[in-house]
Amino acid sequence: MSFSQTFPVGAADQTMDEKRRSAIKGAFFSEFIDMFDIYLPVVVLSPVLFFFQPAHLSAGVEAILASLVFITTLLGRPVGALLFGMVADRIGRRMASIYSVSGFGVITLLIALLPGYNTIGIGSYLLLVALRFLDGICLGGGYTGAMPLAIEYSRKHQRGFVGGFIIAGFPAAYVTINLVAMLMFVLFPLHGADSPYTHWGWRIPFIIGAVLAGCLALYYIFKVSESEIWKSEIGERPEKVPFTDLLRGKSGRNLLQVLIMMSGFWLTQNIITIFLPTTLLSRFLHLSHFQLTSTLLISYAVLFFSYIGAGLIGQRIGRRRFFAIIGPVIATIGAAILYVLANVDGLTLPVIMLLVCVLSVIVTSPWGVIVTYINERFVTDVRATGFGVGFSLSVIIPSFYAFYMNWLSAIMPFHVTPVVLLCLGGLIGMVGALMGPETKDVDF
Repeated sequence: MSFSQTFPVGAADQTMDEKRRSAIKGAFFSEFIDMFDIYLPVVVLSPVLFFFQPAHLSAGVEAILASLVFITTLLGRPVGALLFGMVADRIGRRMASIYSVSGFGVITLLIALLPGYNTIGIGSYLLLVALRFLDGICLGGGYTGAMPLAIEYSRKHQRGFVGGFIIAGFPAAYVTINLVAMLMFVLFPLHGADSPYTHWGWRIPFIIGAVLAGCLALYYIFKVSESEIWKSEIGERPEKVPFTDLLRGKSGRNLLQVLIMMSGFWLTQNIITIFLPTTLLSRFLHLSHFQLTSTLLISYAVLFFSYIGAGLIGQRIGRRRFFAIIGPVIATIGAAILYVLANVDGLTLPVIMLLVCVLSVIVTSPWGVIVTYINERFVTDVRATGFGVGFSLSVIIPSFYAFYMNWLSAIMPFHVTPVVLLCLGGLIGMVGALMGPETKDVDF
């Protein structure tokens, strides 16, 4: 008996417009919950990582242990993108979404129930890292099925808007989790190892994440229909193995081109989403916690709308042309703004906020176009696998940006190194885009 027979799908009686809206909303909330879960350790857990670790560690060891909680999640994403991408191409986008969302919902709940170091010793930290890796695998599969499903249901002239709208779930999630964290700090004050937040406060956002994932799984079960394009082209021959086709011929060349382009844009993205808040704003500019949080909340609220705007611009002028223009803009205007932030003394808080907003909009604007573009680069047989691998595998090399900055600091001031990497990433993204064709008129 099939899954759809076991769990009747109300979506079966929907009109095409209703199926389209359900798929698009599902992809948006998949991105929202994915990013909510990704940032849980960064925003919610980082203040109490000592709960899982032995006392009196050196600063260097603490930094390494803290980074592993985040890095293992990122390393799990390409694995999940590959595994669930093959599931999505072989047995359906909807099923891949249900399996992956259910997986990271259960794992997130297990993290919320973890005991601390005082209870089970170092096993507490090891379990946390292992569960975050498994979580990364499921998170990597979350968008691998949901986003191709939504793009395949979209009308051709609306794909740009849909791609931008879906990725806008990222800044929406960031704003939400920060507001949730702020509420937890008020309700459960953090003041040492025996404080309420240390024992209970951090668990509640993880439980919220698990509940959101459960709701999304139910939404896909009862509200979302399988892609009509996938059913018409692939559904009758599920024995096909997508990954082998992805590495050969035209699809293999397309994947290489996407990986090059995405490596550039992941590098620029990491400068904004990781280096900017953790190093530039806090250590270089010495913003207080309140000033930092306020700056980031404002910039991410702006990004929600700028991603949609970028998707609409890409739809109008073409995805390839958009990347070809924005790459040099990132390498010049974006790099100039970053240089001012990192090297000019005496900037007031309103000026810093304005520059951060403008910089974030410019540098991260490709992401409003990327979801649509990558899906258009692959045929239906390998679309989910190609999207997942192209989107996730390309994050690995740019993730070591801190090492590149350290190496560059041997020949230039450290404050200049992120500017150089931003220039390099923008140009690599442009070159990668120019290696491929325009896609906005591609028929699925």
